[in-house]
Order: sequence, then structure tokens, then C-alpha cells
Amino acid sequence: MIIGVPKETFPDETRVALIPKNIPNLTKTGFEVLIESKAGKASGFSDSEYTGKGAKISGNRKELFSKADVILQVRGIGTNPVDGKSDLELMKPGQIVVGLHDPLTAISAIKKLANRKVISFSMELIPRITRAQSMDVLSSMATIAGYKSVLIAAESLPKLFPMLMTAAGTISPAQVFVVGAGVAGLQAIATAKRLGSVVKAYDVRPAVKEQIESLGAKFVELPVEAGESEDSGGYAKEMDEAFYKRQREMMTKIVAESDVVITTAAIPGKKAPVLITAAMVKEMHQDSIIVDLAAESGGNCELTKSGKTVVKNGVTIIGPANIASAIPYHASQMYSKNITTFLNHIVKEGKLSDDADDEILNDTMMTKNGEIVNKRIKELAAK
Repeated sequence: MIIGVPKETFPDETRVALIPKNIPNLTKTGFEVLIESKAGKASGFSDSEYTGKGAKISGNRKELFSKADVILQVRGIGTNPVDGKSDLELMKPGQIVVGLHDPLTAISAIKKLANRKVISFSMELIPRITRAQSMDVLSSMATIAGYKSVLIAAESLPKLFPMLMTAAGTISPAQVFVVGAGVAGLQAIATAKRLGSVVKAYDVRPAVKEQIESLGAKFVELPVEAGESEDSGGYAKEMDEAFYKRQREMMTKIVAESDVVITTAAIPGKKAPVLITAAMVKEMHQDSIIVDLAAESGGNCELTKSGKTVVKNGVTIIGPANIASAIPYHASQMYSKNITTFLNHIVKEGKLSDDADDEILNDTMMTKNGEIVNKRIKELAAK
């Protein structure tokens, strides 16, 4: 089987789906690897590094798609709807296509993949089970996002993060509030603590209290009845508006007291819940910072604009888009490891696995033989 790795075409996408280090893990199981020229350049990987690990370089994108049995991408057409159209036309029936596809919202793109009769897999749909942890791209990218969000805040805040004893007196530490303690939130907590700030955090799931406190942060307990706050996959569930209204009321004071607020609350396939209203922003002191990691799915702050920085009442609201691409070397390293492990799991001895009981295979496969085969996507497509 030949693996093709094309250069990413989404604007400002600097990641690459496969790095040189992981090529031997594929070639030793029988794969050949074909890399589009300069595919890894933006991530810090040269063509010579790829060839040094056994890959071949193609200077022709059309040729790469024609030769490849498997296409590995960071952004599939679902997450690259404009520039990805030309790739769709290059795909051939029976070709295996693996990448990020935004499968629960980009339904029209998934239908197009079905029409091309490719066998497509979405890395966002990796199940949260123990044996799939090494394939969990969402957790990998969330780690990057959580870390980078704190650096963005620290650069924007006109104050120092740590407490310092100086000749001019004591400088008080920054007060950081993290909303949501999933992978991104926990990494944000850890990074903010390493920079010396005082960190408080809240999550709708009480079970994460111990994790928050183990990182040295204070868990903020709000007297809000959450009921079943976690789905079967371990993600926070969407709550009703009455719950979010009460939650916002309870958070207003702590948001107002914070120098930095980092929000991470996202619901797979849904618009992000609004946790910070314009009225709450008005209560914050000038020069405060909000970094909204849910910006691309609507934003946790009512005033967030995806990919932009907005200043309201002296408060800076940052809505980073494609934040993982801000650290392309390690983002690519993590993504590559995840996708390599996944590919070696679903392809055995040059053939795609047909194990009907394989949860990883079944949960991630979107299309095959011209049809949408994923149950969740099929239900959404029928609406």
C-alpha cells in the first residue's frame, strides 16, 4: 500500500500529517510513503529528512493522489471546504482518506466524500477508550491549545504573572480563572501555575475537582445542579439555557475579579455555550484578558469573534483560530504519532480491517462504497 501525504492547503495551516520520525513505523509494516514536496516545511521538516527515513518525494499533487492507496491529511474537506474542493476531485474510488473532517457539522462535505466512493475516516471520532488513547488527536491538539492560550494571555496582559519580591516592593501575582477542565483546561491550569499565577478553575463535572487541585489550582464550586453533566465519551454534555443562565450568575463575581479568563467549554457537534455575557465583561476591570478557546465553534464569550481580537470596555477578548498551528513542530509530532498508530491499527498486511466488532474502526469510518456508514453522521444527514 502506498501512503500519500499532501501539503496542507488551508490558509495558515502549518501542520503536516506525517513527520519523518514515524515513517519507519509504517514502512516496516509494508507501507510505502510518498510525500508532496515541501509538505513539512512549515512544521520544520525538510524533504531531505523525509527521504532520509525512507519516503519518496512527489512534486506533483495530482500524481500523489493518483498513486496513493491511502491519503493522510490534517484537514480533510470538512475542515477545508474551499481549498479542499480540488483534492476531492483527485480522490479515486476505494481510496482510504484519513484526517480531521468536522464530521458532526460538515455533513455536506461527508456526503461529497461518499459520492467519490472513498473510504473515509475522521480522527475526531476516535472513541475515548483505553486502547485508543495513543490515537486521540483531539486530546493532543487540546494540549497544545491549553498551553498556548496561557502564553497568549501572558503576552497580552500588561502585568506579570508571578509574585515577585523586588527592590520596588512586592508585585502581586496575576489572578487566572479557567473555565472547563478537559484536556485543554487542565493544560492551561498547569501552564498558568508554572508561570506563577494564582489559578482558579471551574467545570460542570464535579469529578474533575481532584484533577484541578492536583495541579495546585483552586476548584470553584458553584451551587448549580448539573445532573448528568458528562456523556458516554467523557465529554461535557450540552445543558439547557436555564442551567447556563444560573451558571453565569454564579460566575459573574469571580470573572470580575480575574486578570485572565480562559474558556474551553465545547460540545462536540454543537455551538459552544455562552458562559460570559457582554454584561459580565462590563464588570471586569480594564486591561483584563479573555482567551476563548471555543471561538471557532461560536465562542464561550458573547463578544468573541473567531480569529480576531476585540476590545470592549477596556477588556481584550481574544478568539484564536487554528491555535494548534501556532506550534506546528510539536502539533505535527503529536498528530503524526496519533495517525500512524491509527493507520497501523486499521490496516493489517496491506488490507483494511473488516473486523465488525472493532469499536475504533466502526466509530471512525464515515463513508464506504458510496454511502455514509457512520451511525451518528447518518442520523444527522437524514435531518
